[in-house]
Amino acid sequence: MREQIRVMTVDDHEVVREGLRALLNRRPDMCVVGEANSVQTAVAEATRLVPDVIIMDVRLGDGSGVEACREIREEHPSVKVIMLTSYPDEEAVIASILAGAAGYLLKQTRGNLLAEAIASVSRGQSLLDPGVTAVVMERLRTGGNESLHGELSQLSGQEQRILGLIAEGLTNKEIAARLSLSHKTVKNYVSNILSKLGFRRRSAAAAFAARQAARHEPPTGYGAGGGGTGEAFSAPVAALLRRVTRR
Repeated sequence: MREQIRVMTVDDHEVVREGLRALLNRRPDMCVVGEANSVQTAVAEATRLVPDVIIMDVRLGDGSGVEACREIREEHPSVKVIMLTSYPDEEAVIASILAGAAGYLLKQTRGNLLAEAIASVSRGQSLLDPGVTAVVMERLRTGGNESLHGELSQLSGQEQRILGLIAEGLTNKEIAARLSLSHKTVKNYVSNILSKLGFRRRSAAAAFAARQAARHEPPTGYGAGGGGTGEAFSAPVAALLRRVTRR
């Protein structure tokens, strides 16, 4: 008999947690092993339980579910997180993807579809609600601040590689392992990248990079004549686009 998928729910509304628990515990292939109502308790319970999948509300009483997702994924990369929200917020969608979320669904999603999503991400697949996908792709096509196009040439080769990995959705811990760097060194690189590009959040920098890939315009300083770094950057950025369109 196949092992049950161990699920944890995070929402600051008790009625939502109760509804999810009742829905999922009816299924023979799933069981709710824990609940949390805040960022702090979500991180603590995820560490204690290490569930297979977490259903995470984007907005919590003491902070952002996206940041809770990032922190949990940094410490427990095997844990899959599905963000759940009442409406599609393009900034939150992109931030969630970059925080390592495996999916982003609307609370209006039918129960059977939510269960299917949990099963899918437990198998290592990624997904987005179709309505959310449309919002993200529109943002990637039409997002502003294109005057920053040439600013990417300010980045060093290592910074370009790290920005590409951020766009791919890797956490700082995963980037550190990929590039054989310390976690602190990667954090410093990320801070420098944001400062040079004039962004406050890593999601904004990665979304800008993804827009360039979507338009098939290699950023200034990349590709032929740009130090040979084009391939190292474009492949991870293209991966972000694949992630937001994959069903």
